[in-house]
Amino acid sequence: MVTRERKHPVGAHYGLVDWLAQRVTAVVMILYTLLVLGAIAWHGGLDHAAWKALFAHQAFRVATFLCVAALLYHAWVGMRNISMDYVKPLALRLPLQAAIVAALVAYGGWTIGILWGQP
Repeated sequence: MVTRERKHPVGAHYGLVDWLAQRVTAVVMILYTLLVLGAIAWHGGLDHAAWKALFAHQAFRVATFLCVAALLYHAWVGMRNISMDYVKPLALRLPLQAAIVAALVAYGGWTIGILWGQP
């Protein structure tokens, strides 16, 4: 009787999840870009008044926030993978990743402030 040992690869096992997250977030950003291009085509160009009217709709603000959230997550996955591959000392990598997370959270808050803050 032959027994086989299960060998598990070493690492954080992010591969498939990261690959899928990058593709899904990219599709969200592409769809938003097409929405904006469609709005520009619909209005025959986009001046300040048309841009303000577009963002007056709650649905467009939500779509914009979803695009920015996808962008932030896309950036996090990419930056985390780059830092894990190229910044080997843990004492440097963890503060770098913490700074990246802090910046991305700040950008998310800034986005909320822009979209739903007082004019």
